[in-house]
Amino acid sequence: MRLYAQTPARRSRQVFADLIAVTLIAVAVWFALAVRDAILLLAEPGRKAQSAGDSLAGGLGDAGDAASKVPLVGGSLKKPLQSAADAATGLSDAGQSLEDLVGHVATLAAVALIVLSVAFVLVLWLPPRLRWMRRSTTTRRLLDAPGGADLLALRALTGPQRDLAPVFAPPGGLADAWRRGDQKVIADLSKVTLRQAGLRP
Repeated sequence: MRLYAQTPARRSRQVFADLIAVTLIAVAVWFALAVRDAILLLAEPGRKAQSAGDSLAGGLGDAGDAASKVPLVGGSLKKPLQSAADAATGLSDAGQSLEDLVGHVATLAAVALIVLSVAFVLVLWLPPRLRWMRRSTTTRRLLDAPGGADLLALRALTGPQRDLAPVFAPPGGLADAWRRGDQKVIADLSKVTLRQAGLRP
């Protein structure tokens, strides 16, 4: 199966279309990653809350441990400090949860943007390329089959008339020459069909 046309003009158009498709996909991926980075900035308050909660919980825990060593009232002094340390740990956990949530949202947004963008580009680019590949394979197979040149000549006769302008028309016209089995006209007409498909004879 041929990936690119043999004729320079068609091949150049195909390469250009492929480059545009690859560029669009690369831009879509870059944009999705930029959006992800922008969303991740929203996690900064969560990181600060987690850091502050951890620091506060550590300080209050140390203060509670120190207070517990005070004779007679150590246990009473430690309880409120321990409660405050637990509250600080809750603040840290809330910050971590916010950070995780923002991270998941950022990742999902990036994946969604990449999938949708790539799917959009592929829907526009891939079907025409696959159609051409099938058409070129079928055309080449017809040419190599017995009587294939006649079929390609008939296709040229029923195709756009402007493509027939370069073909020399004998007396009676191209259709009459094809019906009579004029091998020169059949060969010329089959070349027209090959050129339309981007193939060389």
